[in-house]
Amino acid sequence: MKSIVKTIAGIGAIVFSLNANAQNGALNSLETGTSYTTAIGLRGGGTAGLTIKHFYADQRAYEFIVNGWYNGIGVTGLLEKHQTAFNEPGLNWYFGVGGHVSVGASRAYYYGWNDRYVAYSDGRVALGVDGIVGLEYAIPRIPLALSLDVKPYAEVITNGNIWLAVDPGLGVKFTF
Repeated sequence: MKSIVKTIAGIGAIVFSLNANAQNGALNSLETGTSYTTAIGLRGGGTAGLTIKHFYADQRAYEFIVNGWYNGIGVTGLLEKHQTAFNEPGLNWYFGVGGHVSVGASRAYYYGWNDRYVAYSDGRVALGVDGIVGLEYAIPRIPLALSLDVKPYAEVITNGNIWLAVDPGLGVKFTF
């Protein structure tokens, strides 16, 4: 548990230092035609949850997705590059790479064996590598961005399994 707290604190320190150095990091160049620095919203899909995107340099952003399910939580971190799509202001292609960690809470199961009930736990931790490619439209004069992406990932789970997924998603973010 202490290592998880230290990891979260380390990520927070990195975010703070990047934010302090990102005074001119807004996605507002002539190449992209968009004018926001940070966006917070929701992503629906396999990795559904709260998403936070922040531009730390022109056309470069980091994005975090925090997702939960009935017995666990996961955090995904991505570094992304944005480019104008179809010469349309506010419409951008983006692609990037990153990773994730997820922690599943332990649950007790009971099954019968020779008239005895035995308990076992399925708690797990998963570490994975993620990619992302998508299209985002920041609506002019309205602080809203819509995105459609595919975020394939591979993860190794402490129970010995390996999981691969394509993970398409739809996002809606408030921009500022």
